[in-house]
Amino acid sequence: MHTHVVGGRHDGTGRSEDGHLDVKLAMPGSGKPGTNPEALFGVGWSACFLGALGAVMGQRKMRMPPETAIDAEVTLGNIADGNYQIAVKMRIDIPGLEMALKRELVEAAHQVCPYSRATRGNIDIQFEIA
Repeated sequence: MHTHVVGGRHDGTGRSEDGHLDVKLAMPGSGKPGTNPEALFGVGWSACFLGALGAVMGQRKMRMPPETAIDAEVTLGNIADGNYQIAVKMRIDIPGLEMALKRELVEAAHQVCPYSRATRGNIDIQFEIA
């Protein structure tokens, strides 16, 4: 997938090659119309993680409940050396399953999700399982 961004997070725009994504970008809290890279990252990782969770459940001959959802909180802050770093908290709701099984499925999905693999060891990720 190819994307094109002009202007960055300060009053920029972003668009995918197929035109399905076409967004205005703005700094969080600026009051200006648009979204920010952290929101897009949260949506992208959550969607990918749900796909990985569905695949893991499918391998176990389980069907992912259609109400399964992820609420992601992506924060941007400074680390000790002064550089910016993101952190992610995911609240994962898989209705109708025992907590131990939910935890097992989430951990398995975290091992196969491409976003999880790409960020492993680079950012703080916390899971809250509902």
